[in-house]
Amino acid sequence: MDMKKLNWYPGHMKKTRELIEAHLKLVDVVVEVCDARIPASSRNPVIDEIVSGKTRIIILNKKDLADDDATKAWLAFFRSGGLHAVALNAMSGQGVGALYGRLERIAAEKAGSGTKKSKLPLRFMVVGIPNSGKSSLINRLFGRRAAQVGNRPGVTRGKQWLTLENGMQLLDTPGILWPKFEDPQVGLNLAFCGSIKDEIMDASELALELLGVLLRDHAVQFAERYGVACGVASGGVSGGAKGGAAGGVDEPLAVMEEIARKRGYVLQGKRIDYERTARALLDDFRSGKLGRVTLERPATLSRGRCF
Repeated sequence: MDMKKLNWYPGHMKKTRELIEAHLKLVDVVVEVCDARIPASSRNPVIDEIVSGKTRIIILNKKDLADDDATKAWLAFFRSGGLHAVALNAMSGQGVGALYGRLERIAAEKAGSGTKKSKLPLRFMVVGIPNSGKSSLINRLFGRRAAQVGNRPGVTRGKQWLTLENGMQLLDTPGILWPKFEDPQVGLNLAFCGSIKDEIMDASELALELLGVLLRDHAVQFAERYGVACGVASGGVSGGAKGGAAGGVDEPLAVMEEIARKRGYVLQGKRIDYERTARALLDDFRSGKLGRVTLERPATLSRGRCF
């Protein structure tokens, strides 16, 4: 799947960049919401460039879907780079108290600075890619349904200034992706997690790519979920082979077909319903039914990416 050929950068994302740039001088802190399963891929380099120099808090949201050890490694990684970092689950509220604590400490430092702005309430901007959970986090912070929430990218369309109970003010912004993926794996990771609209993707191809990753790095969890004996795929989608280490099949296409037969996703004439099977696989991963899976770790970052 060639992620570089996707035509998915709509006009509202350009407007979001302009909105962030125009309002950046009004805020004290930038809260950047990332997906804990893909902390590197879900950090927009455009945002990183725009907000450079501002105090930042990195949020690893959806921690309930990510591997605990990997999340701890990512928190240490970001903090070692001088950034505040908090892992949380915006839907349940777990970890939101730690974010409040960080904001309160920054507010106290501002109040004691003696600057012209020291007596003003802390203002922060919430940014992130589509479907990262920004609106869920804002609703959790605000205490009621302040921002529109959806399970698809691109729900929030305009800016919103909101005042919290403690007097802090936050600016919500629409999710923003970037025009081109230099690393195709970044695009795939975003697509796996639903940050790129499914309507512009081929579900079967995407599911096969995801299968290649899961069979290579999370074979045990995968086998437990689907009851399919599989070894470690040696070459991803194009290089897998039948008859892996566990004595079963480990080629993504063969595994997909086996799952389809087990679940009854078969069309007339015993033909495999690839579309339905692909959608089920993607939904299972995104909802955490495969277990807590993190697709990338600090030690595996490409040397060309900066954070």
